[in-house]
Amino acid sequence: MPDTPPFEEWCCRLKASDREAYAALFDAMYEPVFRYVRSITSSAEAAQDVAQDTFIRLWEARESLSPSQSLEAYLYRIARNRAYNHERNRRTRDEKEPAVRDKTAAQPASPARPDDQADADQLEDRLWQWIGELTGRQREALVLTRFEGLSHEEAADVMGISPRTVNNHIVRALKHLRGRVNYYESDLLGRDEQ
Repeated sequence: MPDTPPFEEWCCRLKASDREAYAALFDAMYEPVFRYVRSITSSAEAAQDVAQDTFIRLWEARESLSPSQSLEAYLYRIARNRAYNHERNRRTRDEKEPAVRDKTAAQPASPARPDDQADADQLEDRLWQWIGELTGRQREALVLTRFEGLSHEEAADVMGISPRTVNNHIVRALKHLRGRVNYYESDLLGRDEQ
């Protein structure tokens, strides 16, 4: 695959503190890392902070990188750990805050579109909503393998589980999503017949 990013080369160059390699890696991987972190965190702003922190942590750890290990999996593992730490800290802060919250901080749910105006954006929104219903491990395995392109082995390395367990999580996630899509389609057909 000629479009495959040169992770081994970047790893060697990062280990030697090559800022150009770091910039190239950042340019190639910021969006995928952001999307992955966004699947874990509570907000896009938090995901931006965690994604940036991930690259900072990578730069700080550059001298300990090993070209024999997947740089991509290592990057996702850092992102995963940072995202879960962020969410744990956020929950702790929320528990310590008074019960009364600033009402302007809550985002109202967007109103549902009429059936005749449903489009691909609405379906994509629903898909992400359904992905959000998955267990944390199912969602993580699905995002890493289907959206970020990691192999089952690389996802297993990121998640700290076996490749077979990654596969099991993906199978369960896809079964759930198929069920939601089938229900959604039958609901649309039912409305059209009315």
